[in-house]
Amino acid sequence: MTKFLFHGLALAAAIALSACGSGSNLGPASEADREAVRVAASTAPRLQGGEKIRINVFNEPGLSGDYDVDQSGFISLPLAGTIRAVGLTQSQLELDLALKFRSQYLRNPKVTVTILQFRPIYVVGEVEKPGEYPYKSGLNVLTALALAGGASYRGSRDTVLIQHVGDLGMKEYPMSSGTLILPGDLIRSPERYF
Repeated sequence: MTKFLFHGLALAAAIALSACGSGSNLGPASEADREAVRVAASTAPRLQGGEKIRINVFNEPGLSGDYDVDQSGFISLPLAGTIRAVGLTQSQLELDLALKFRSQYLRNPKVTVTILQFRPIYVVGEVEKPGEYPYKSGLNVLTALALAGGASYRGSRDTVLIQHVGDLGMKEYPMSSGTLILPGDLIRSPERYF
């Protein structure tokens, strides 16, 4: 129930943000902004709150399982307790967990971490079906808008506004397959002007 409440509140916030005028628009994305997104999309993803991961500790079924990264960025594991996961890559979390288990419980733990479910994206504005959609690796702005039924007849055909996690506002990006989407992005299809 709490998960549904959180997602409902997040969607309401996303819709409220989409209704904001130019006050939340930081202007066009620079080439440096676009390059930073390309790099982030092509490197190992860093864990975020709201994601679901699978931890497998070889020959230790009691420690293995599926876990949610809570909104404050922590996971709670049996024996290991609460561990900060946000901002870490899968391999960094594997090392942290192996060290934690080695120092307290196991001789030579072999730990693997898999991201089962990324933080969702939100598509709002001038689209047919605004809402929350699952993130998939390699997602670009055209496929994200397609998930939402495409732009409405009033939607812009040239640009889109995107707010990445941690950004203070939305930036304008070209509507092209080269504009990549990251987990947790808020994508707004603005109204076009005739």
